[in-house]
Amino acid sequence: MSVAHDPHYGPWTIEEVLALGEDRGTRHELMGEALLMSPAPGTKHQRASSRLWNLLDAAVEAADAPVEVLEAVNLVLPDGLFIPDIVVVEAAAAAENPITYNADDVLLVVEIVSPSSSGRRTDRLLKPPYYAEAGIEHLWRLELEPVPALVVSELVDGCYVERIVAEAGRKTSIETPFPLKLDPGALVSPRA
Repeated sequence: MSVAHDPHYGPWTIEEVLALGEDRGTRHELMGEALLMSPAPGTKHQRASSRLWNLLDAAVEAADAPVEVLEAVNLVLPDGLFIPDIVVVEAAAAAENPITYNADDVLLVVEIVSPSSSGRRTDRLLKPPYYAEAGIEHLWRLELEPVPALVVSELVDGCYVERIVAEAGRKTSIETPFPLKLDPGALVSPRA
């Protein structure tokens, strides 16, 4: 079965990307005026996202913080539109039930690194400067390969500085933005 669509020529806008509609099979993001498309994440990625969301949500609740932990939302940046794997947003912004979130409402972004070479490059090198330019204080990057590791970074003078690298097989304490302990290996291992 084929799907008819209108060809698009030239640069993209946020409005045009949002007009593509929801597609559970493909994520549409905007970097500058270039459309980025990526397939839906695989099982290991989904498992890690779900478990990390649960840990963050419990930490937020324990801290009684006025924020919400959300997965795969449209995040508007000064020069793009990304769909981070997990975000922690101000509760007041989430209460409005928006289609997009502004970077000013975001405290933490989590990217789970895609296994493809282009996905690794995008998550490790291309996205962080956009998040930094937007002033998002905390960026976590969960590496799935070759072994699970969580890189916890904090914005300092406009650039992200790695504060903690949590490795699989070892529980690591993270204090900011919310205290929690995690083992990156436990985020991805299948249940017995």
